[in-house]
Formats: sequence, C-alpha cells, structure tokens
Amino acid sequence: MEMSKGDTMTRPVTETQSTRTWNTVVGLAVGYLAVSVVAVVVTAVLRDDPAVATTAAWVREIIVVVSAALTVAFARRAAGGSTRAFLRLRLVTAIMAAAIVVIVAVPGAFPVWLRVEQAVCGVLLLGIVALVNGATLRRAITARS
Repeated sequence: MEMSKGDTMTRPVTETQSTRTWNTVVGLAVGYLAVSVVAVVVTAVLRDDPAVATTAAWVREIIVVVSAALTVAFARRAAGGSTRAFLRLRLVTAIMAAAIVVIVAVPGAFPVWLRVEQAVCGVLLLGIVALVNGATLRRAITARS
C-alpha cells in the first residue's frame, strides 16, 4: 500500500517529531504559567487600585495559576510517556480554553486588562489543545503504551 505525502494518519511518528512537539507543548505550558504568575504579581503590586485588583480578578488569577501549574506538570509527565497525564492535559487545557473564551467574551465581568491577559493565556492554551489532540502526539502516546 502506497502512502501519499499528506497521509499523516498512517505514517509512523518519529521520535524526533514527537520530541519536538512535546517540547513545544511544554514550552507553551510554561509560557501560560509565566503569564499567569505575572498577572498575580501585577495585581499584588497594584492592589490598592480597585480597577485593577477586583475580587473577581484575584479569584480568577489564583484559579489560573493553579491550573497553569497543573498544566505544566501534566505536560512534563505526558512528555515522559504517562497516558494518564496525557488525558489530564487534554481535559484541563480544553476546559480552561473554553472558560477563557467566556471570560474574554462577556463584557463587564472582569477588568479589561484581565480579559487581555486571559486572551494571551487562551492563545497559549489553544496551541496546546491543537497539539495534544493532533495525530503526532496521540500516535506517540499510543505507541508507548
């Protein structure tokens, strides 16, 4: 059976391909964590400004930092071959990306700066979601288990 160039579902994944893709996923997760931590630091520094440090912003930021730390942990463990971490990574990133879409879309629920920060986090998460649901990593995880 001859494969066409675009036939990615049947071509075997090379170790180099999966390693590069895992490195990208971990890098995006670390970026997500860094942006989240910076947002908390900015809020702490500007805590006396009620337009910046709203209660909703504090709560959301703490949730995002925790989810970002879990995302990094899951990404690293999944890159090491853990199928459970891979599943958790796929779930957490999809759920957080969906929550961010709502936060960015709903006017007035959060300060504008937080919505911008969340949009940046959302872009990073969408990159992870695309990669962990793509054929390269799904096949790589399947081949390891």
